[in-house]
Amino acid sequence: MKRADVAELFTRLRELNPHPTTELEYRTPFELLVAVVLSAQATDVGVNKATRKLYPVANTPQAILALGEEGLKRYISTIGLYNAKAKNVIALCRILVEQHGGEVPRTREALEALPGVGRKTANVVLNTAFGEPTIAVDTHIFRVANRTGLAPGKDVRAVEDKLEKVVPAEFKKDAHHWLILHGRYVCKARKPECPVCPIRDLCQYRHKTPP
Repeated sequence: MKRADVAELFTRLRELNPHPTTELEYRTPFELLVAVVLSAQATDVGVNKATRKLYPVANTPQAILALGEEGLKRYISTIGLYNAKAKNVIALCRILVEQHGGEVPRTREALEALPGVGRKTANVVLNTAFGEPTIAVDTHIFRVANRTGLAPGKDVRAVEDKLEKVVPAEFKKDAHHWLILHGRYVCKARKPECPVCPIRDLCQYRHKTPP
């Protein structure tokens, strides 16, 4: 995709949604971190239902540690892979308390050292909680980047690296939110909503759905 088209793409997405953010509900960096860990292979809607019950009871590393693994499972049992996620959340809470004074670290290295936290989760926390211009590539962004021709790549890291190069600086902080939402609600996996797509004329997808 040409540089001018990339700028136009993000200009249009910004006009439609000037202040995008995650659909996960959170009030603190720690709440966001836990929500993102819980959201792996789960929907934001499902995670929000669980955290609405969990966070009024325990929304700090110390409080979740006090619940214990079995206690935590009772709140997140509706989420897929909840056994493994409960184990990871308890372990990351322990590390936060013992090594970071109960605070969420602000570096990629420290975040990725936490159980259940990979590069994508670290990027979400750095961007959404701390305002860093990182781009977290999930399945929606991977699809949109490849389908539109914005940043084609064979894997998520290749797409992330390409996006880092092609997204203009003024759009970087919000880019992954715009792309996630576009993939979730317009550029859907099975049947993209091409007739109502605001970037249809810029998109290089060969199999656009007809009106």
